[in-house]
Amino acid sequence: MKRKTTNTPLPLDPSWPQEFKDTHVYDRLEIWGERFNAPYAVHYDQRRRRTLEALTTHCPAPAKILDLAAAGGNFSIAAAKLGYSVTWNDLRGSMADYVKLKMPKGADIEFLAGNIFELGEEYYDTFDAVMALEVIEHVAHPDEFLAKLKLLVKPGGTIIISTPNGAYFRNNLPRFSDISDPSIFEDIQFKPDSDGHIFLLYEDEMRSFAQRAGLEIISYEQFTNPLSAGHVKLRLMHKILPRKAIEAVESLTTRLPASARARLSSTCLAIYKK
Repeated sequence: MKRKTTNTPLPLDPSWPQEFKDTHVYDRLEIWGERFNAPYAVHYDQRRRRTLEALTTHCPAPAKILDLAAAGGNFSIAAAKLGYSVTWNDLRGSMADYVKLKMPKGADIEFLAGNIFELGEEYYDTFDAVMALEVIEHVAHPDEFLAKLKLLVKPGGTIIISTPNGAYFRNNLPRFSDISDPSIFEDIQFKPDSDGHIFLLYEDEMRSFAQRAGLEIISYEQFTNPLSAGHVKLRLMHKILPRKAIEAVESLTTRLPASARARLSSTCLAIYKK
């Protein structure tokens, strides 16, 4: 398979494995500007912008970062373009071949397949930053997950986590802190997409995990309101309203009182320091 070397869309190859084809659909929305699912594209753009701003603010390039459970590697590639030395990770090692098809020439990306919990001491104190984007909600022990990330970053290093917001009014999943034995979920963890969500975490839980792990939480943001996400039939408004109007409403939502903002925001972004 020939590697893509420009910013033009990567043509779909009928001979690809199904996981490549499935990821290509998301790439059409995330990096090639298609809008056949406008709410998803808006939501992704908001998360992408905030995540990369957090990375450049709290861990400027050049720095060595780990993009955990990176799948199609869009954040890995974006970070590499900003001058970072990136290590891509995913349970599915075969996905590395798909990422390589999209990599620009000269991108500093290494590939490390495997389970984060199984990375040994040779990786401890290795990275200036770890990005775990839409991952922690797929883990049966999110508290232990954050503690593991602490081991991987250098002293003073940064951990960036984005995850669905547990306080969002549409959440009907159990609260992690209400489960006496999270091990009952181990058999279903690490599944992809929203079907694989186990817990959607609340702000107090995210802060509690930090305290137990000996991390400092230096920033916690909540964003993506029901209009931006296209929830409760508001996806129809994306066909009527210009993008600027949707972003304006989003901006207003982020300035609401904390209790209202928590209920109306589907996503959170937490920044930790070791």
